Amino acid sequence: MPTPAHIENLKVLAANIFEPIRAHFNVPIHISSGYRSEELNKAIKGSKTSQHCKGEAVDLDMDGTNVSNYEIFDFISDNLKFDQLIWEFGTNDNPSWVHVSFAANGKQRGQKLRAVQRGTKTAYLPY
Repeated sequence: MPTPAHIENLKVLAANIFEPIRAHFNVPIHISSGYRSEELNKAIKGSKTSQHCKGEAVDLDMDGTNVSNYEIFDFISDNLKFDQLIWEFGTNDNPSWVHVSFAANGKQRGQKLRAVQRGTKTAYLPY
């Protein structure tokens, strides 16, 4: 369960990321991964520094809607402040999902990356 501090971070993330996306596209947002406990993050072999564990990151996957993951990525990139935005795998036309984070401290790096598979490892390249 998220702590009160994690919940506050999630509220900041919702105000700065979820709500602008929902309002722009006028659709519910599909979250495939949000807050993760340290135990869950370790079990799924997530990054030890994952912002998911702070309540500062979500993975969005709009499959099954009339909005593509590419459109979500593009909207965030062009219109929102964010700490990190990752085109997660997929094709050159559409990511499998979109990772986005918003640092609760207010200092956003605006970092854009592309996750690709390199053998058994994931590589993060500049977007």
